[in-house]
Amino acid sequence: MRLHVLSSGSKANGYVLYNDQEALVIECGVPYGQCLQAIDFRRDKIVGALLSHEHGDHAKYVAQYLDAGIDVFASAGTIDGMRQYLKRDTIQPTRMENQRLIDVGRFKVLPFDTQHDCNEPFGFLVYHEEMGQLLFATDTYYLKYTFPNLSYIMLECNYETGIIERNVEQGVIPPFVKERVFRSHMSLETHIQTLHANDLSRVNAVILLHLSGSNSAPEDFKKAVEEATGKLVFVAEKGLDIPFNRNMIS
Repeated sequence: MRLHVLSSGSKANGYVLYNDQEALVIECGVPYGQCLQAIDFRRDKIVGALLSHEHGDHAKYVAQYLDAGIDVFASAGTIDGMRQYLKRDTIQPTRMENQRLIDVGRFKVLPFDTQHDCNEPFGFLVYHEEMGQLLFATDTYYLKYTFPNLSYIMLECNYETGIIERNVEQGVIPPFVKERVFRSHMSLETHIQTLHANDLSRVNAVILLHLSGSNSAPEDFKKAVEEATGKLVFVAEKGLDIPFNRNMIS
């Protein structure tokens, strides 16, 4: 199993878990053609796509995936909230229910509720026999759950409080943007607290998601999480492609 990052951040988000036989897409914020290119145009490999919420940087291209015959899974609230991105003659997404396990190809997916300024956002616990168990959570200012037996963690690390406070003082961003970020995105501090709340003993790697373009420092964030956890840490950047195997990463 491998992870390929199509994009991560406020402009676009898309990720692919794939091996020689199948691929699972997470988020539809990147054009379908770019997703296909990442898996050598093997359309037959794509077993489905998971959508966390309806904001454009995650859902803008959902109609392209549906038109290509990809099963897209999302909460009822997300489906209702992204009508602007759906076409009337397009097959509609498949509804997922909070904490109800579904099979998507050989992937087992457990959606769970997260905390963001939108309709019924979800994070995902994803299991595959090659990969083990993955925690995926983005665009949430905290997680109210902990998760056992994790092999990989893909978790938002959007901003650092000191950086955003300085940006407000210097007029880089207005105060109302800071307040919105505090109520809807995860800080570096909360990211580390969330990691420590979970059992990391079997975790092979942590991938930092959705870093802010103006309120983060990628290398500093990576170092801070490495020092706090002792784990291998990656920043999700366009083109990142790494092994995602159950027992080791190399």
